Amino acid sequence: MQNNPVFRLAAKILFAPIIMFGLYVQFHGDYGPGGGFQAGVIIAAAFILHGLVFGLDAGRRLVSTKVNVVLMCSGVLLYGSVGVVSVMNGGYFLDYTALTGDVASGQHIGILLVELGVGLTVTSVMLALFHAFAGFVEDKS
Repeated sequence: MQNNPVFRLAAKILFAPIIMFGLYVQFHGDYGPGGGFQAGVIIAAAFILHGLVFGLDAGRRLVSTKVNVVLMCSGVLLYGSVGVVSVMNGGYFLDYTALTGDVASGQHIGILLVELGVGLTVTSVMLALFHAFAGFVEDKS
């Protein structure tokens, strides 16, 4: 697929719109269908498409393993931090009201942050799985 001009052009054209749609799903998730998991898979699909069309090495240059691990840890840390801040403010773990003291704004900020953490984690885990399976070479001996 690396030398096919149709696939290369289609991947270049679709890369940004796929990510934009993933961001729409991410930030629209508290008002309708969607959220962090769905957005993470959609955004990862853009990077997986890039890796399939332009090659695994080009995909790894776009998002290196170190950056991927940092994103993975950041997503989990963000999710957990929302819960820890809730507990430190006198509420239960992931009690969003404790974040601001107001039910409406606490719910909005809490859900947004938790879903962002889920989205980051899912995107990076999907990329890590793709790179692990696509780079797997069976030992013939």
